[in-house]
Amino acid sequence: MWYAITGHDNPDSLEGRKTSRPAHIERLKALHEQGRLLLAGPFPAIDSEDPGPAGFTGSLIVAEFADLEAAKAWAAVDPYVDAGVYRSVDIRPFRKALP
Repeated sequence: MWYAITGHDNPDSLEGRKTSRPAHIERLKALHEQGRLLLAGPFPAIDSEDPGPAGFTGSLIVAEFADLEAAKAWAAVDPYVDAGVYRSVDIRPFRKALP
């Protein structure tokens, strides 16, 4: 099943995000290579593709896992969690309807 993983950033976490981004992206690439990643990306803090120093407010990952517990376990060891970028993470089942 698909799961929507929404990470909510701590204030002033842009430097931690930059530092831990390569490891975060590697995990997403692994999901993609396994055919389990529907989409992933950050929420800019301002209305801009490149928010610069304004940074981001969080991220959305929609990926396939065996069950909710597996999605939670995967999200719990995300490099953004370890670096203190995310203040909280919400995980919910997701049902793709379109396209």
